[in-house]
Amino acid sequence: QVQLVESGGGLVQAGGSLRLSCAASELTVSSYAMGWFRQAPGKERELVAAISRFGGVRNYADSVKGRYTNSRDNAKNTVYLQMNSLKPENTAVYYCATRSPASYEYDRWGQGTQVTVSS
Repeated sequence: QVQLVESGGGLVQAGGSLRLSCAASELTVSSYAMGWFRQAPGKERELVAAISRFGGVRNYADSVKGRYTNSRDNAKNTVYLQMNSLKPENTAVYYCATRSPASYEYDRWGQGTQVTVSS
């Protein structure tokens, strides 16, 4: 069964850093562009970072540019999201997802990891 498992979330003070990981099983991540999303309470899920299959193209939401960096290690079947200079408004559940090469829709999701930034 295909699984994406996020880890690395937690509680951090404003200004701190966290590194999220998304490990895949029964799926070869190099076959997919990947995205990181977040959903805060009462808000819609939003795409914060995306990375192409081999990492050559990386895109970020304006709100995280310069603070977040996504990367991937296809040999480890894992993608990462380094988050620096965290702010309380970055508090959310963070999800990774694969993007279908056929539909370009994000169609496989992890269970999410909670990130809480205290002021």
